[in-house]
Amino acid sequence: MKEYPTEKIRNIAFAGHSDTGKTTLVSLLLFNAGATTRAGSIDDGTTVTDFDEDEIQMKHSVSAATAWAEHEDTKLNLLDTPGYGVFLNEARCAIRVADTVAITVSAVNGPEINTERVWKIANSMETPVAFVATKMDRDRANAESLIAALQEKFGKSVVAAQMPIGAERDFRGVVDLVEMQAWVYETDGSGNYEKVPIPDDLRDQANAWRETLVEKIAESDDSLMERFFEEGTLTQQEIEDGIRREMIARSINPLFFVSPSANIGGHALLEAFVRTFPSPDQLPVRMVREGSLDDKPVALIFKTISDPFSGRISVFRVYSGTLSSDTPYFNSTRDHDERFGKLQIVQGKQQEPVGSLHAGDIGAVAKLKDSHTGDTITGKGAGVILDFVDIPESTISFAIEPKSKGDEDKLSTAISRIIEEDPSIRFRRDEQTHEFLLSGQGQLHVETAVNRLRNRYGVDVILHPPKVPYLETVRAKVNAHGRHKKQSGGHGQFADCKITLEPLPRGSDFEFVDEIFGGSIPRQYIPAVEKGIQEVRTQGYLAGFPVVDFRVRLTDGQFHAVDSSELAFKIAGAMAFKDAMSRAKPTLLEPIMHIEVTSPSEYIGDLMGDLTSRRGRMEGMETEGETQIIRAHIPMAEVLTYGSTLRSITQGRGSFHIEFSHYEEVPKNLQQKIIAEAQAPAHSE
Repeated sequence: MKEYPTEKIRNIAFAGHSDTGKTTLVSLLLFNAGATTRAGSIDDGTTVTDFDEDEIQMKHSVSAATAWAEHEDTKLNLLDTPGYGVFLNEARCAIRVADTVAITVSAVNGPEINTERVWKIANSMETPVAFVATKMDRDRANAESLIAALQEKFGKSVVAAQMPIGAERDFRGVVDLVEMQAWVYETDGSGNYEKVPIPDDLRDQANAWRETLVEKIAESDDSLMERFFEEGTLTQQEIEDGIRREMIARSINPLFFVSPSANIGGHALLEAFVRTFPSPDQLPVRMVREGSLDDKPVALIFKTISDPFSGRISVFRVYSGTLSSDTPYFNSTRDHDERFGKLQIVQGKQQEPVGSLHAGDIGAVAKLKDSHTGDTITGKGAGVILDFVDIPESTISFAIEPKSKGDEDKLSTAISRIIEEDPSIRFRRDEQTHEFLLSGQGQLHVETAVNRLRNRYGVDVILHPPKVPYLETVRAKVNAHGRHKKQSGGHGQFADCKITLEPLPRGSDFEFVDEIFGGSIPRQYIPAVEKGIQEVRTQGYLAGFPVVDFRVRLTDGQFHAVDSSELAFKIAGAMAFKDAMSRAKPTLLEPIMHIEVTSPSEYIGDLMGDLTSRRGRMEGMETEGETQIIRAHIPMAEVLTYGSTLRSITQGRGSFHIEFSHYEEVPKNLQQKIIAEAQAPAHSE
C-alpha cells in the first residue's frame, strides 16, 4: 500500500443538516476518484459510509465513517458524519481530527438548524470551513439566494469559488472561478464531463463572480490589494494560495456547487480539495493539553468500532511523527503500554493493511489492550496528551430490560460495546426505582442503540419510559408514639419510643436527633430506633416513594430489662414513624427539569403552547439570528416523550437539552392519580 507524506494528505469532514446529501456526495467522490467501481445509493443501501444495518434500514447516517480516495497523487481522507441533532457528537469527533469541514447545504432549503451547529463546532475548534451546495438540480434551487442566506447567517466570509451553469433541472456543471474554466457534465448520471472555455453568455457573470472572490482574497494582504488595483486580477497561483491561506485564517469560506444524485460537479470538487484546501502541515496542531509534539509519534483515537469478528477497532489520526505496524507505543491518557498490531486504512467497513502512517494521516488498529475514544497514543516517554471533545450529557433516559431472563449477562456485555463506539450513550441502574436506564441525546438515539443490541448482539430488550423518581415528604410537625409489646412464652419483646417529626427545607433529606436524657432508653438501643425509621421511610407512606426532608427527634421512651432488644426498638421506631406520617400531612414531590429548546423562530408559538400544556413555566427566551432558545422549568413526568413531539412540531429542525433542577410538590389533583397507580399492582396481586 502506498504511503503519503503529510503535504499530500487532505482530511475533510462532511457535516451539515440531515438530508443534505453528505453520504451520497462522499460515495460520488469515491466513485469519481476511482476508489470504488460504482456510485453507491442510499435507497439501495450500497453507499460506502452507511454500511451499518440500522443506517441501511433508516436511510440516514447514525455514526461517523471514514473513507479515502486518491486524486492527483494526493490522499483524501473523507469523514462522513450524521446530520440529525441526536447524533451530533459523531460529527463533533470527526471535526476534531479534520483539517477542513465541508458543510453541505441544500440549495433548496438553505442553512438550517444543524448547519449552524456544525459551524459553531468548527469555529470552537478553529477548523477551516467550506460550504458545498447540494441538490442544485432540484426545483427552487437558486445560487444567488443561497449565497445571500449563507452570508446573512455566517457573514461575508462566505464567497463562491465556483459559479453554477444552469439552474434546477438545467443544472449541468460549474465554472471554476480560480482556473476560469467550465466543467460541463452529461446529464445522464454517468459523471462524464468536459473542461471547456467559459461560454460567451456566461463570461460577464463569471468575471463578476471571480472579481468578488479575488477582492476577498486581496483584502487581507496589502501587496495583493495593490496588484489587484493595478492589474485588475491576480494569478491563478495567487488565488489558490490566497484561498488556502484565508481558509486557515478562517476569513474565507469558499462555496462550491454539486448535484450528488445527478453526479454533477464531483470531479471539480475533488480538484478544489487538492488545489485549495489546506494539508495537515499547513495548520497548527491545536488542543494540545500537555507536552509538545517535536516530531515524536503522537496519535489521537477519535472513534471506536466494535466489530463482531475483529473485536475493538480503534480509528486514529496521526498528529506527529510516523506510526508503524507491529510496534510498541504508550497510552499517555491512561498511562499504560500498548502494542500496535497491523496498521490499517479504512474504507467504510473494509480495512486494508499498511506498513506505516505519516503525520496527518488517518488509520486504524485492532485489539488494543485498554485504549478508548479520546485517548492519546505516543512513543514511550513522549509525555504528550491531546484534548478531545466534551461528551454531552444525556437528555433522555428509558428503562430497559431483556425480553429473556437469560440475556441479562449478554445485555451488560453488549451495552458496554455500544458505549465503546458511542460514549454519549449512558447505562446505569437507578438506585431508587431499581430500573436499568439507557440514556442518550434523544429518543431516536436510544432506539438506535436498542436496534444495535438486537441486530448486532442478538439481545432483544423491552424499552419503556422510566419510572419518575417521585419522593414523599411532610408538611406538619407532629408528636408520635411507637410501642412494641409481644409475649409468647419465655422472653417477650418490649420497646417504647416517642418522637417528634418536623419538616425540613428541600434537599435536606433526613436528620435524626437523640434527645434522650435520664436513661429512659439505653444508649445501645437508640441506633436501632433510627434504623427502624430509615428502613420504613425508604418504603414510603403514600405511594411507596422514599420520604425525605424531615427531622426526627427521639424524645422519650421505655424499656424492659429482660424483654427489650435492638429488634424490638427497631420495630417501635418504625411504628412511631408510621404514626407520625398519618398526621404529618404527607405529600408527593416530583423532579423538575430545566429545559432548553432550540428551534427556528416560526415554530416558537406552537412550542410555547405545548410546553405550557405540559405544566412548563417559562424562564426566558433568547434570539440567535433566525433561531430562538426557550428556557423553562418542566416536570420530568411531562418530558419523557418530548422528543417525538418536538420533531413533529419543528419538522425535525428543533432540539432540546434537559437537566435536573429541583423537587417541587405535585399538584393535588395529580397526586391522587399517582397514588392510585402506585397502589394498583399491590391490589391486583
